[in-house]
Amino acid sequence: MLLRSHHVLLLAIILVSSAGCGAQGCEGITDLDLKHSIVGPSLKVRLLLFTRANATCGQLIDPENPFSNSLLNATRPTTFLIHGYRPTGSPPIWMHKVVEAILTRKDVNAIVVDWIRGATNINYLKVVKNTRPVAVILTAFIKQMQNEGASLDSIHMIGVSLGAHISGFTGANFGGAIGRITALDPAGPSFTGRPPEERLDPSDAQFVDALHTDMDAFGFRKPLGHIDFYANGGADQPGCPKSIFSGSQYFKCDHQRSVFLYLDSLNRTCQTITYPCSSYSDFLDGKCLNCSLFGSAGCPVFGYDVIGWKDELLKLNSISTYFTTNKASPFCKFGYKVDILTWNSEKRWGHITLTQQRGGQQTTAEINHKSYKFEQYTETTLLAEFDREVQPAERITLKYGTGNVFGPRYKLRVLRIRLTPLPLERRLRPMCRYDLLLLENQEVTFRPIPCEHSNF
Repeated sequence: MLLRSHHVLLLAIILVSSAGCGAQGCEGITDLDLKHSIVGPSLKVRLLLFTRANATCGQLIDPENPFSNSLLNATRPTTFLIHGYRPTGSPPIWMHKVVEAILTRKDVNAIVVDWIRGATNINYLKVVKNTRPVAVILTAFIKQMQNEGASLDSIHMIGVSLGAHISGFTGANFGGAIGRITALDPAGPSFTGRPPEERLDPSDAQFVDALHTDMDAFGFRKPLGHIDFYANGGADQPGCPKSIFSGSQYFKCDHQRSVFLYLDSLNRTCQTITYPCSSYSDFLDGKCLNCSLFGSAGCPVFGYDVIGWKDELLKLNSISTYFTTNKASPFCKFGYKVDILTWNSEKRWGHITLTQQRGGQQTTAEINHKSYKFEQYTETTLLAEFDREVQPAERITLKYGTGNVFGPRYKLRVLRIRLTPLPLERRLRPMCRYDLLLLENQEVTFRPIPCEHSNF
């Protein structure tokens, strides 16, 4: 009896561990090392399937007979996840988290495109040459899916760095008929300055959204989608090392941040509102906070859910939007339009620090990316970005500074300060305060009151 019980238990363990993974077992993404980077292995593409039935257990798709795998359903939407350059041969640390988040949001075939053997080489130019063959393999696979009833409309390709351009080449092979391409910091080296047919561009899919986080190094600077998001201006990301002595993170942190920002949007950690603008500087100056361009839809959100703005964005053809982030997840910030009316007889220059407090919570915004001009009876508009939402604020602390170490201490006489929560389309009631005297580098704390004349 004891032996029989042991056999039953062993059989149960085998059945549980193999559930949803078929006879093949679980397959992981290729893991190479530095010696492969030096040798440069020949290109090999593996397609790993994840579904809600095997969300943590990858199933290798047979390219010769892909539908021998019972979990691959051609009538279900399909999302491809394509990594980029892997100089040391290691698999992306974020891959499984993104797959899990995608499957939580939508019942899809989530297919990881493992081209580690082809993306691993100390010679970046040889890796670039492999992007076209990868696209040819994906094109052939998608055609097989079409033969089984798959709709190109339901295909979403998420490409990271070089993976963004692989997505573009694949989409171009279908005349731009696939549903969506999401480009996460598309690669710049070897693609910058190239014509549209040699890189990702808006014609490669029905809808192309792109995120830029490292445009001054590994990323692509110019717009290449129907909507291009520039996080923190598209270059240096908060929390990333500023010194080469920080090791490998100095080189990859800004570039890799694109994936973690997108992961936040998938997980609905918080919602990031973005603002169309001609430049990051104008955005920080509060010149681009009106999103009437999008009608009742309001400002587009960053990430996975921007597809909800597809119709409005396609009418605009191409648009660039900006937003700022925190150093770590949750990345989204909470913005306020700040209008300051002063009555100094002489012009004053400087920056403003705002702190909101409610109960034991507080959050601070430093508006100091440049020195602002304050003129008599002239309203100065600023953008304040807080790392968390504290609303409605019970107390607000205001500080005026000039950055001058030597010289006189100035005063700023404020007739009115008005804080309006963003986005303006929400039409939340602004907070005001009247008749304040700010002494340089000294904090003034007050209780905000409803504005006498709400002006949105």
